[in-house]
Amino acid sequence: MNLRFFRRFVLSVLFVAFPLFAQQVHIKIIETTDTHGAIFPYDFTNLKPLKHSLAQIYAYVKEQRKDASQSVLLFSNGDILQGTPVVYYYNFEVPQKPHLYAKVMNFMKYDVGTVGNHDIEPGHDVYDRFRKEIHFPWLAANAVREDNGEPYFQPYQTFNVKGVKIAVLGLITPGIPNWLPKILWSGMFFDDMVNAAKKWVKIIEEKEKPDILIGLFHAGVDLNYGGSSEVYMNENASQAVAEEVPGFDLVFVGHDHHGWNYKVANETTKDSVAILGGTSSARVFGVADFYYNLSRHNLDSLNTELVDSKNYKPDSVFMQTFKPQFDSVKNYVEQPLGTFTKSVDSRNALFGESEFVDLVHFVQLKLTGAQISFAAPLSMHAKIDSGEIIVGDMFKLYHYENYLYTMRLKGSEIKKALEYAAAMWFNQMKSEDDRLLNFEYDKNGKIKYSERYHSPVLKGRFYNFETAAGINYQIDVTKPAGERVEIFSLSDGTPFDTTAFYTVALNSYRGNGGGGHLTKGVGIPKNELSKRLIKSSKRDFRFLMMKWIEKQQTITPPFFGNWKIVPEKWVEKAAKRDYELMFGNEK
Repeated sequence: MNLRFFRRFVLSVLFVAFPLFAQQVHIKIIETTDTHGAIFPYDFTNLKPLKHSLAQIYAYVKEQRKDASQSVLLFSNGDILQGTPVVYYYNFEVPQKPHLYAKVMNFMKYDVGTVGNHDIEPGHDVYDRFRKEIHFPWLAANAVREDNGEPYFQPYQTFNVKGVKIAVLGLITPGIPNWLPKILWSGMFFDDMVNAAKKWVKIIEEKEKPDILIGLFHAGVDLNYGGSSEVYMNENASQAVAEEVPGFDLVFVGHDHHGWNYKVANETTKDSVAILGGTSSARVFGVADFYYNLSRHNLDSLNTELVDSKNYKPDSVFMQTFKPQFDSVKNYVEQPLGTFTKSVDSRNALFGESEFVDLVHFVQLKLTGAQISFAAPLSMHAKIDSGEIIVGDMFKLYHYENYLYTMRLKGSEIKKALEYAAAMWFNQMKSEDDRLLNFEYDKNGKIKYSERYHSPVLKGRFYNFETAAGINYQIDVTKPAGERVEIFSLSDGTPFDTTAFYTVALNSYRGNGGGGHLTKGVGIPKNELSKRLIKSSKRDFRFLMMKWIEKQQTITPPFFGNWKIVPEKWVEKAAKRDYELMFGNEK
């Protein structure tokens, strides 16, 4: 029995023997997670209003703080510094100015936060500066300094709320080295969540002796989400911590954008642990409402719920306070870059070659001089119309702040990477009536639908549907996985040699092992990938594309016609059916 529960047991016995007037403290904790820069109820990419934002969550927070019968704490669970033009603008375009997101979080009076993987993604200059500007602790106990073994960020924080001592342990998903280049997290490494929790819970119990222990974990709960059910170093080990590490009363989760509200039992103590976490982009946030009995030193009740921000009006004081920054970002995203002579649509990229992805290929090849390019659609519902192109359009075309890599890959490795993508992307067709895309099916053989989006669920994620430019090839979907890709030649007519090395342009996520194409698909050990790197851009690829378009001014998005899916008649019919299933009559 750990110290805290022994203390509670003794006090409960004393309470029975010597009844006291039960003193209860009412505490409410509000958790936002994966807000990704959704400060305002406005979409700066598509230039239209939104129904969700921090401005609306703040209206709820203000309302709760007016209730004198309860004490309110506001937590952030990470992934705040990437995802919208708002944070991109303050991360990179005006780094000399105070960061808007820091000002907003200070205005909202956040009490504590945990660092997310997308907060590491902007790099040291951004998150080190941001940490100095916020007025609350930023936690990540398992982000460890390489030089002395101490946490790079603060590991935990305690609060004394009307005599109730609350300890909050922060953990970050340890999957960061699988997605981001070392330069972004230099000087640190990421420890396994379960191991880190065991270490720090012991320290917290012995040093702080809290009444309540809360986990604030930027990680999801499904161990299979990242493709592996192994607990060690799993990117989504929040539930595993709750089950394997005694002491937690409540664990806030995030990272997977799912929205969770349920309970599990700790394997050792058999005590119930609440699991709670919102979705993303300030849509749905978590609220934990409980009473703590100071006489018994017991958590008398704990109610948890998920709240939708669209049910609240944006706070007028919030909107007025940050109107100058809103106007600055709006002016930024409306800046013209050049002209497209035809439209591009990401939806087409699910069913074969498309101008949407070929434009990315084209620019990658131009900027690097590589022989071959790898790219996948980073959006599923993005369309850029012909005509004037503005900065905001580039966030549709390229969603993430990936760097541009040039790597050395052998011909056989290029084929394996494309086979890996094709295996997750396409169904094996036995007739022209079969599905083209690789959908998830339930036990009754029916296609699964997303609870959140009410759309069919694909086995693979679209941003892993890798294609190539610079080579001529086909994918035969009648063949089994691993035997579908046939490469005929380089696109200049030169024979393709499986034993020769080629220069390949690709983004840093893929080049660092993201998606598993180069590690699982090709078989390159993770620690060997850096040896294949020839060069990396110093700025993100979206920025490079913007500058390239500004220089060119008029762009005709290319269609290379260098690859196809066969048999073509089957594919044409199946693609039409699957398009209607995925998108209805959208055009």
